[in-house]
Parts: sequence; C-alpha cells; structure tokens
Amino acid sequence: MILPIFLIFSLLTSTSNAAVQDFCVADLTGPDTPTGFVCKKPAAVTVDDFVFSGLGAGGNTSNIIKAAVTPAFADKFAGVNGLGISMARLDLAVGGVVPMHTHPGGSEVLIVVSGSICAGFISSDNKVYFKSLKKGDIMVFPRGLLHFQINAGGTSALAFVSFSSERPGLQILDFALFANDLPSEIIEKTTFLDDAQVKKLKGVLGGTG
Repeated sequence: MILPIFLIFSLLTSTSNAAVQDFCVADLTGPDTPTGFVCKKPAAVTVDDFVFSGLGAGGNTSNIIKAAVTPAFADKFAGVNGLGISMARLDLAVGGVVPMHTHPGGSEVLIVVSGSICAGFISSDNKVYFKSLKKGDIMVFPRGLLHFQINAGGTSALAFVSFSSERPGLQILDFALFANDLPSEIIEKTTFLDDAQVKKLKGVLGGTG
C-alpha cells in the first residue's frame, strides 16, 4: 500500500514543480555551461525572446559543401531554452551536400520547401534508408544516427528542419576524421584508406598530422 501512495505523491509533486515555471528563457549574457544557460529573470523577459527572425534569409553556400545551415538553437534563440525544441534552415546550392553527420542530442524532422533533396540515414544495424524528396515531403532522422542531405536537382533547394532538443549538437563525420590533428596512420588503420587518400582529404579539409 505504501508504494502506490509514494508513486501518486511523486507524480503530484513533479507535476506541481513543472507548473511553477512556464519557461526558462536563456540568459545569453551568462556562461554557456554543460547543463545549458541559466534563466533570465522573469521581469527581464520580453516577447522578442520568443521570436527569431534569422531563418528568413538564405545562408552562404559559397563553401566546399555548397550548403548552409542556419540554426535557431538555444544559443541564438533564447526562448527555446529548456523547451526541448529548435529549428534550422537548410540551403543547398546545385551540387550541394550536407555530409554524413549526427545530432547526438535530438531527432530531426526535415520538410522540403523548394527543389529536390536526396536524404537518408543509416540505422545501427547498418541498414540504409534514403529517398529523393520533393516540395512538401517530410522525412524524419532518428536521434544519433548518421544521415545526410544532397541536392538532387538542377536548381537550388531549400528545407527547414526541426529538432527534439534546443541543443541537438552536430558532428560531421568527414570533419571529425580529416579536419583535425588525428594522426594519419590512425585514420588509415581505422578506415582502410591509404596514406595518399588520407593526406589528400586532410589537405582539402584543413587537417594535419
């Protein structure tokens, strides 16, 4: 009899605690810690904290991947802090690609606004799921799995993505391997690439070693 009473009390307590604070707008003037930003004092919160206008303009796709991702995460959009949601804009020029990458902190939903995008992910048992998406199509990418987006048409493509976290994180596989000082011999042993290929990729992406 004690256990059910304890569970009911715990549920009521957690519910009442959750209702104490409606939101936790990030104080972006404070430190960015591993546990996130501290909350602004309620008296300092304004409607502008809940509005983000940064996704209206296209990103700069004049780069090696011919793509631009414009995020609206907690470090730029204070109002999503603590809410477990965020968004980003994806611009892909002709030939553009977002290489294999993961978001350790959240799942992703992508909707194509214009153009055509080939998108897919690889499950933990190495099964591949990919499809060419057109305007209005939506695809989901489960948390932590490697996935990619490629412009699949002859015109620029635009998509918006949402995440199940205000800080989904990002690790791009190519940059993790070839854009740092990880010794080439280690990369060669772990990827089965030869020395010339590794050195070439390091040269392209700015890595050393």
